[in-house]
Amino acid sequence: MTIHTEDQLVSFIKETVRSTQVTDIHTHLFAESFGDLLLWGVDELLTYHYLIAETFRFRPELSYDSFWSMSKREQADLIWQTLFIEHSPYSEACRGVVTVLNRLGFDLKTRDLNAYREYFESVSASDYIDRILELAKVKTVVMTNDPFDAYERSKWAENGNTDPRFLAALRIDPLLNLWDSSWSKLAEQGYAVSSDLSGDTMAEIRRFLSDWISRMNPLYMAVSLPNDFAYPENSVRVRIIDECIIPVAREAGIPFAMMIGVKRKVNPSLKDAGDSLGKSDIGAVERIVSKYQDVKFLVTMLSRENQHELAVTARKNRNLLIFGCWWFLNNPSLIEEITRMRLELLGGSIIPQHSDCRILDQLLYKWDHSREIIAKVLCDKYRDLLAAGWRLEEEEIRRDVEDLLGGTFWKFLGKPDPALNR
Repeated sequence: MTIHTEDQLVSFIKETVRSTQVTDIHTHLFAESFGDLLLWGVDELLTYHYLIAETFRFRPELSYDSFWSMSKREQADLIWQTLFIEHSPYSEACRGVVTVLNRLGFDLKTRDLNAYREYFESVSASDYIDRILELAKVKTVVMTNDPFDAYERSKWAENGNTDPRFLAALRIDPLLNLWDSSWSKLAEQGYAVSSDLSGDTMAEIRRFLSDWISRMNPLYMAVSLPNDFAYPENSVRVRIIDECIIPVAREAGIPFAMMIGVKRKVNPSLKDAGDSLGKSDIGAVERIVSKYQDVKFLVTMLSRENQHELAVTARKNRNLLIFGCWWFLNNPSLIEEITRMRLELLGGSIIPQHSDCRILDQLLYKWDHSREIIAKVLCDKYRDLLAAGWRLEEEEIRRDVEDLLGGTFWKFLGKPDPALNR
């Protein structure tokens, strides 16, 4: 059907973006078969590290040790009192909790945390997963899977992943960022590696990666890199990238995902909440993606200042797909700015968002809030086309939205969307 008026256009775009099922290409969620690695429920929501850091800003008298000695429930009570009762919860992290509770049907007028808890104590993980995925309209969740974690390895050995809605991504941070301590973990698993990379170490690293690719069937290999990541350079990290990651990615036919810009533990007392960000050198991305044009790269960068350069780099390298507004960029004002710029430079050959969720419930607010912004930007872009005399067809807009919310990702991988066969 042809769209003739702005009102018709806006209504159709908003409904299409709202109702289109999403492939969430990067999360820290787990399927139920991974046991307590799957985090969910209101206490997990409230004790997420975003809210922990925010709470300390309002509690100068609270020592870090006192907070960390509390039980999770006690921490959640304190955060609820501080951020939701004593102050209005309009930060994006706090608003996200409000959105989740509202979407679950809780009476927000009561502000009764214990009443909300009663629901989570009565529902099974299996039923809750079904409900969240249905409400969030997420059809596929890509996990983050770390073979260096002994507990997670045990879960792969027991059952692995038994839910087809959850797909794997092979996380290799310890391999590239912590070789001094991680080489021994490979040795414990039977790989003949040495700390100085001598002997058969490189071949054994490649064997390790290939073994886990066979076990997990990951969609890509991924690493979070510091803001001072450089390429090329004379370092263990770059040597492993060149001699192990790239050859294995090429052989397996999967992308190498780089998430660049992290500063770890700028305040160690905050633990997971103590990480920050820094501007990175886009030249490192330019050089690696142009050097290995037969390998595909997924890239997201953490600093706002890197976003324009990254989009321009993607224009010049078709083996590079940029994705998401990550971590500290996951704020509405920045998501809108970055999404507009990317669409103007790259059209629909981007992945505008991923949730980066660590708590299952967060899927609700991450995608509700992001869909609203994506729809707003698309309305403006299609309105410009309509004003210029371009014929707008509903089926073409629907196609474009489906690409932005997952189709472009599957086409980049060169794989069919498995959700279409469920």
